[in-house]
Amino acid sequence: MTRAPETRFATFDCYGTLIDWNAGLRAALGSDALLERYHEVEPEVERESPSLSYRAVMTEVARRIGAADPGALPRSLPSWKPFPEVRAALEEARSRGWQLAILSNTDRDFIEASIDAIGVPFELVIVASEIDSYKPAHGHWSAFARATRRLPDVHVAASLFHDIAPATELGLRTVWVNRLGEEARPRPTREIADLGALPEVLDELA
Repeated sequence: MTRAPETRFATFDCYGTLIDWNAGLRAALGSDALLERYHEVEPEVERESPSLSYRAVMTEVARRIGAADPGALPRSLPSWKPFPEVRAALEEARSRGWQLAILSNTDRDFIEASIDAIGVPFELVIVASEIDSYKPAHGHWSAFARATRRLPDVHVAASLFHDIAPATELGLRTVWVNRLGEEARPRPTREIADLGALPEVLDELA
């Protein structure tokens, strides 16, 4: 009797990994200086108030950094675009038998708009506003394990702080999408410049 192949799960961060997060933020905030401040302040707000919706987090961060229109960020997010190679890479991974899931620090309506823009289905989507937890806390992976009765085989993300570090703490294999040419601490299992090589890298790690 032939044994059925095991399900292989790859989990993904969305913003910065699949969706061009910095371009969207920069356009809404209006300057690189405010973009840099946004990245500094956002983790503080998420840590202080893990039960806030992401819409509220964005608005509060924009207010603290002095953005001219704090509501511009949540209004703009549904229009943010995926990186150009994302759809083909995810479709190829699916064709090779990978199940895909998103673990995101966001709200359900935002992630649904982004998945529509990506154009590829995901088997499971876990968002911060439904579990009262923001990465780098482990709540997303705990919710994933409750839903699937296991942890993912590989976690793919661009953020060392929000994703690679906590996934490493959990003993997961990681793929760091290093779009900005940064230096990795902690070291990921694999490093790629964009998602173009992802299907082959996932198969290497399987």
